[in-house]
Amino acid sequence: MRRVYLDHAATTPVHPEVVEVMRHYMLQDWGNPSSIHSFGREARAGVDEARARVAALIGADPEEIVFTGGGTEADNLAIKGTAWELRNKGDHIITSAAEHHAVLHAVEWLEKQGFRATYLPVDQYGMVDPRDVERAITPSTVLVSIMAANNEVGTVQPVAEIARICQEKGVRFHTDAVQAVGQIPVDVHARGVDLLSLSAHKIYGPKGVGALYVRRGVRLTPLLHGGAHERKRRAGTEGVPGMVGLGKAAELARLHFDERVEHYRRVRDLLWERIQERVPEVRLNGHPSERLPNNLNVSVLYVEGESMLLNLDMKGIAASSGSACTSGSLEPSHVLLAMGIPHEVAHGSLRMTVGTATTEEDTAYVAESLGEIVARLRAMSPLWNARVR
Repeated sequence: MRRVYLDHAATTPVHPEVVEVMRHYMLQDWGNPSSIHSFGREARAGVDEARARVAALIGADPEEIVFTGGGTEADNLAIKGTAWELRNKGDHIITSAAEHHAVLHAVEWLEKQGFRATYLPVDQYGMVDPRDVERAITPSTVLVSIMAANNEVGTVQPVAEIARICQEKGVRFHTDAVQAVGQIPVDVHARGVDLLSLSAHKIYGPKGVGALYVRRGVRLTPLLHGGAHERKRRAGTEGVPGMVGLGKAAELARLHFDERVEHYRRVRDLLWERIQERVPEVRLNGHPSERLPNNLNVSVLYVEGESMLLNLDMKGIAASSGSACTSGSLEPSHVLLAMGIPHEVAHGSLRMTVGTATTEEDTAYVAESLGEIVARLRAMSPLWNARVR
């Protein structure tokens, strides 16, 4: 049976060159980078090179990169670290209703500690209006956190404009760029951000490692206390293999950016074209043009997303749903609901994210399979049958 992986927004396979560099630092240069002997210095050289590679991908200086245990930790360090560092200045945080839970739950936790939060709405495409950001800022606002691109529908946010507003108001700005890095040009200086989160396993690197860009001069209260690692911003012995893996993945993402993006956009658009040919009553979710090149999020009317996922899996096709079925919840996606999409339509959503290995033949197989599955499920749907009578 053919196998097609269309869940690259969840995770990507590790690139063989990344595996090789990690293997070297597990079997040969395995010393503790904080040690002063040669074993430690060899490991430190690998960490330094990895930091420079991550910095080069986003236009930062190496000393502005803090390695973390992933994108979620980077988001938490940015948000909680800012809130506690600036708690004497103010207690107000601004974010959007369509953020990743790594941001939303961090902000909600801070609310329980006495901070206040404003959750901005998004439009029908999942986009934040910069004017809403400007109106929401008060003298007590210490942080605005708006993602660079949405993880479910792929909508790219006007980050540079929001950052400019925050600069003018003297408010710190963080963006969760976990889905954006490697997909769209990300330059921290051009975008004017103070803090930016990224993750290795979204760009063909290993799981369990990420990074937070911290603009020079920005101070954070650390989440972890112990040694003086990462310039006293993240205590704990460095996970060298993960860091060098992220560094290599970042280098490959930078060197092959144009060809990857061109490939993503071509097979993604072909997939959408073929699905529309095979499946009637299907809608595109997210912005029609300001979107990530690898993301295709659709709602198939009169069909449950969970049923489609299970049937696709039986065909060897891996995708995900806008609803939270994979976590055991029957609630539809908070992102789609924030966009004003009705519950019954949100429940019938599919997120398909292509990758470097996705082929044109894959798109034909997926469209044909989805067409058969939807037709079969709709034949059993009283709502669909009532509609076509």
